Amino acid sequence: MKHVLSTALAIVLSTAAMVPTQVVAQANVQVVIGRAPPPLRQEMIPDMRRGYEWVPGYWNWNGRRHVWVAGHRQRSRVGHYYQYPQWQQDGDRWQLHRGGWRRGDRDGDGVPNSVDRKPNDSSRN
Repeated sequence: MKHVLSTALAIVLSTAAMVPTQVVAQANVQVVIGRAPPPLRQEMIPDMRRGYEWVPGYWNWNGRRHVWVAGHRQRSRVGHYYQYPQWQQDGDRWQLHRGGWRRGDRDGDGVPNSVDRKPNDSSRN
């Protein structure tokens, strides 16, 4: 009986060693096209709730045409600022920088956002 249990345990352990572990990867997909995005749309910005930030809408590219992604509230992250999506022209090409949360100092005053009393005060830099 001991021999059967130890063999079963060895099989289970060796099988567990072969199971692939979950890999967390972040893909950085760049969109570069030869067509300018349409003008930005006017959006009504709702009253902001404490702990949230407004992320404005932008024109995304779906592989065939520009599609509008509406603005929305997003929970603030301590020590981070939100880099808004934007299109940048390079000659006759347009590149989409998707934006997202970035660590650092949003207003450039040298005080990290996590300890800055006014992290959005652009008049201080």
